[in-house]
Amino acid sequence: MIEVGEYLIKEGLYYTKDHEWAQVLEDGTVLVGISDYAQKELGDLAYVELPEVGKEVAKGDVLCELESVKAVSEVYAPVGGEIVEVNEELEDSPEKLNEDPYGSWIAKLKPNNLEEDLKDLMDAGAYAEYLKNL
Repeated sequence: MIEVGEYLIKEGLYYTKDHEWAQVLEDGTVLVGISDYAQKELGDLAYVELPEVGKEVAKGDVLCELESVKAVSEVYAPVGGEIVEVNEELEDSPEKLNEDPYGSWIAKLKPNNLEEDLKDLMDAGAYAEYLKNL
């Protein structure tokens, strides 16, 4: 883990400027979640509107919405593809994203053009630098 102030950044993941993370699994699918920065900025999460399995999303499309005590925020797809699974535990326990942002994923995607999509994402070191400049 890399620490930037009060925020933790997990190494081995890809990050967006909107504070989503993407983890490429061995089977080529991609898990998507939110960073420690995102969950701290949102505050206590009260509701996760999970995306629909089978839905196609383009990179940058709204993947789902998160409701916290502070606001409603959108989560964007860091890669394009088909949603093949969602983390149904979050329906009853949205706070898991606050408690363990890197251990709690939101959706699993089967990417359409992974290599191309990853080019625009940051590794942990680049994301740490990005957070330092916010």
